[in-house]
Amino acid sequence: MTYPYVRPRRMRRDDFSRRLMRESVLTADDLIYPVFVHEPAGRAAVPSMPGVERLSIDELLRVAETASELRIPALALFPVTAPEAKSLDAVAAWDDDGLYQRAVRALKSRFPELGVITDVALDPYTSHGQDGIVDDAGYVINDTTVDALVQQALSHARAGADVVAPSDMMDGRIGAIRAALEQDGFIHTRILAYAAKYASSFYGPFRDAVGSASALGKADKRTYQMDPGNSDEALREVALDLEEGADMVMVKPGMPYLDVVRRVKDEFGVPTYAYQVSGEYAMLKAAFANGWLDERKCVLEALLGFKRAGADGVLTYFALDAARWVKERA
Repeated sequence: MTYPYVRPRRMRRDDFSRRLMRESVLTADDLIYPVFVHEPAGRAAVPSMPGVERLSIDELLRVAETASELRIPALALFPVTAPEAKSLDAVAAWDDDGLYQRAVRALKSRFPELGVITDVALDPYTSHGQDGIVDDAGYVINDTTVDALVQQALSHARAGADVVAPSDMMDGRIGAIRAALEQDGFIHTRILAYAAKYASSFYGPFRDAVGSASALGKADKRTYQMDPGNSDEALREVALDLEEGADMVMVKPGMPYLDVVRRVKDEFGVPTYAYQVSGEYAMLKAAFANGWLDERKCVLEALLGFKRAGADGVLTYFALDAARWVKERA
């Protein structure tokens, strides 16, 4: 049967029928808020990410209270490591009394029901800005790095992290971390694997925020992060991480890789997440500041796009605002 008997616009005519047929819905339950924690007192703005700040532990707790009130399920923490704590072997990454571990303990003590996701990666702690231990030629040594990541993940678990999120893209690190967690009795600690993390140009503002940009210099991470031209490879990476014990998988960046999100969700049907990364955030903020786009409408539309593509949740720096907006709209 065809037009005029079939008129798709009939269902679009009124708000009630548009709501009845809506396929994807965004709620606060879909949001994870990434936060940067630093040692100095108070807050410090991140110039390339308007509205984003580095937070002391005290300020982190204030932000966590707001997130809890908005019913955001989890925070994802990223450390800003002091230059003197960085080294070639990144040993500060598994210091049980380090800034990061203290921040996790403070969060879980004050807000036990708020999920805490920790970043398992060495780049905030290496003097060269790479995500691993390097040889004399500057190449990241996979297995040595995995050993360090295991120590880091265990330190996070001891501090009380609910979810450890390896974002390094080393081969075999999910299996090694899962085995270590099981052996040490952390059977409930979840693993969110950055399974398809691309060597993207959209990470610049994030590296400014955590202080790894200057250390990395003109080097890149193409020997371990994925080539932006590949999506079949992403499915292989996801399959490997799931076989090794990942509970959830991540695609990063977000909007330029929504096709990968869709393929991952269709292929595996597991909890799948995407990261609306710092470059995506900065671009949108620049457009908003110039009056070229409506912030509220565009943020909610962009985040809904992640849901439509198959993401179960989104890491986004817009999480607090988005949670307020969907609450007001409800």
